[in-house]
Amino acid sequence: MIAGSVQQWVTSLMDTLGAPGAGLAIALENLFPPLPSEVILPLAGFAAGAGKMGLLAAVLWTTAGSVVGALALYGLGAWLGRERTIALASKVPLVKASDIEKSEDWFARHGTKAVFFGRMVPVFRSLISVPAGVERMPLPVFLGLTTLGSAIWNTAFIMAGYLLGENWTKVSGYVSTYSKIILGVVALALVAFVVRRVVRSRKENRKEKQRG
Repeated sequence: MIAGSVQQWVTSLMDTLGAPGAGLAIALENLFPPLPSEVILPLAGFAAGAGKMGLLAAVLWTTAGSVVGALALYGLGAWLGRERTIALASKVPLVKASDIEKSEDWFARHGTKAVFFGRMVPVFRSLISVPAGVERMPLPVFLGLTTLGSAIWNTAFIMAGYLLGENWTKVSGYVSTYSKIILGVVALALVAFVVRRVVRSRKENRKEKQRG
């Protein structure tokens, strides 16, 4: 139902604005991850195949939209900064300041790879821009990695829609499976984190009681 509504909206947007409309849709998709790029991009490819816009224009405009959306989230992360992020995270149950420090260390070592490959992972392709802003990754580096990663992701999906023609909706099915696997892995990781933290807390409480 949601995908159908998005399809109608994006189709109307592209009919009115052409390739810039596809770029606008992708910019909004970065800011609102529930808007699925796996619907927007193949649809743009199908529209290009139907002669409603140029294929190269579709790639360039959607990539520009990805960068604009990512920049907005980078700005949000930069505005939050380290202190606000720690303050917010400290209010989350089972999260400690040491967890934030570990995340910072990890991002310092792997931030460039995270930003580049993160652009090709559903949901995280948007969210990865926030920690990049928090850690103040050099803007030229962030822009370069975001542009390259987005161009690869967008081109793959636009070409799929272009080549599949009226069967472009098949792309959504494949990506839906991919997304479920990714989210499943993340959910398992979160469960493991919570279990480890609860077990550790209980051990610490027992030690404190024994000392008392």
